[in-house]
Amino acid sequence: MNISFRDLAKMIDHSLLHPTMTDEQVRAGCELSRKYGVASACVKPYSVPLAAEIFAGSDVLVCAVAGFPHGNNHTGIKIAEAQRAIAEGAKEIDVVVNNGKVLGGSWNDVSAEIKAVNDAVVSGGAILKVIFENDYLKNEHIVRLCEICSEHRVAFVKTSTGYGFVKQPDGAYNYKGATEEHLKLMRKTCAPGVQIKAAGGVRTLDDMLAVRSWGVSRIGATATETILSDAIKRGYGPVPAHLLAARPSAVTPAGY
Repeated sequence: MNISFRDLAKMIDHSLLHPTMTDEQVRAGCELSRKYGVASACVKPYSVPLAAEIFAGSDVLVCAVAGFPHGNNHTGIKIAEAQRAIAEGAKEIDVVVNNGKVLGGSWNDVSAEIKAVNDAVVSGGAILKVIFENDYLKNEHIVRLCEICSEHRVAFVKTSTGYGFVKQPDGAYNYKGATEEHLKLMRKTCAPGVQIKAAGGVRTLDDMLAVRSWGVSRIGATATETILSDAIKRGYGPVPAHLLAARPSAVTPAGY
């Protein structure tokens, strides 16, 4: 199957979630997202009105996070965050699961929260992506989360926030993000109607093409311009006319 430039662009949620990002950087990132025609820009809740203003009249969506990045909010707070974001223009919500509940085996609580948030999001006319934070989890946790999300018919499951750092033996903090093993496991376990979003470590066009081949339909990325500029150079088309003469613009601070 031939892959078009638009197919590649619409795989990307451009990530604007780094805690140090200024309003000017968020604006620049949203303008870049509109320029390249990505699926969405994923922003912190307070940035939703700005993103909605910039994307007006385009097919680029506003994606907002809830319970981000640790997932430890009360369920009602996650719902309130999601509902306000939707009211302000968000069409997609990325919510983080309560990993303490996941690791503690409190599956009834985990399931009830995912259902409650999904019901609120869908009733507001948006879709939900559920972030697992796979670096914290074992395969059996990932499988059970996929089963729960399939049961509640969420739109997407997502590997990571990009900020789930784990303490290493040398005392440093790092994370793996989206791995081949986990992505294939999530695709295998989820119902066919649940899509997979890879976040963390997808930084090049070849990375994106690899995860696509494993069943991923969306990625979270800060390297959007690098990826899509490479796609243009490598002949993926048709390319929107305004991009053919465009030069690379501002670089988003690394997060994913």
